[in-house]
Amino acid sequence: MPDPDLDDTAFDDTASAASRRWRAEQARLSAEQTDRHAVVLESVLAVLRSTRLDDRASRAMAIDVAASALVGLRTASDERSSVQLEPVVGAFARLRSDLRPLVRFGDLDVQFVEPPSTGRALPGEVAHAARAIVRSAVLALVDAGESRKVRIQWDCDGLNLLIGIRDDGAGELTPHDDSLRPIAERVTALNGGFDVTATPGWGSSLAITLPLDPPAVPEPLADVVSLSPREREVLKLVASGAQNRAIAEQLGVSANTVKFHVSNVLRKAGVRTRGELAVLSRPGA
Repeated sequence: MPDPDLDDTAFDDTASAASRRWRAEQARLSAEQTDRHAVVLESVLAVLRSTRLDDRASRAMAIDVAASALVGLRTASDERSSVQLEPVVGAFARLRSDLRPLVRFGDLDVQFVEPPSTGRALPGEVAHAARAIVRSAVLALVDAGESRKVRIQWDCDGLNLLIGIRDDGAGELTPHDDSLRPIAERVTALNGGFDVTATPGWGSSLAITLPLDPPAVPEPLADVVSLSPREREVLKLVASGAQNRAIAEQLGVSANTVKFHVSNVLRKAGVRTRGELAVLSRPGA
């Protein structure tokens, strides 16, 4: 029988896992901001290099692009926290707005295929990720310098956002290309699907599927395992980080009685450590 008192380090492991998740989320947000900045810089360069504008007009347009980006930067945090759902048409319109300067003054011909207006609204996280995916793909194609035309299409089947991106480049892309790694990571983080097909000399197609609903959340341990009232009390205190002696004092029982109850809960839950119990007892664990 496992000794619960030997498993205190499992709580440190749980805290470390939470810290890693926080760092991963910060890294994701940083990466999203980075590719937005990259689009702005590419747009400014496209304006300044454009042969369609004279010097005065190009400077004015570059200033306008940069000023718009600053406004977007200042409001991005508020939007991220306040927007829960975005109509699919509105989310696509924001994507077009992000890419408009690059499309207008760059050498890349970007064609947008509008999603159906009746499509289901997108959760904020999915909408942000979808725009980031498309921006990353367009930047990758710009960097490669081989594509002259890109077609971007969004659709919705009721359960998923379907993103299609096709170019007329060399047709040599694979899912393992470094330029596509940010896209694959975002798709994986949302439990989506990512596929790349390429035909040499004819171009490449990216097909991305992003679920609109989060995965089913497992029920807390106390709701799926038959526990006595006392075992539920012990489990709650274990999950809070309390050790056997503290639990015994709070419940007015002996430490050996607490150890007995903890061992029973471990056995019923089919786990070996207090840390696993703590994780399983939390909603969404």
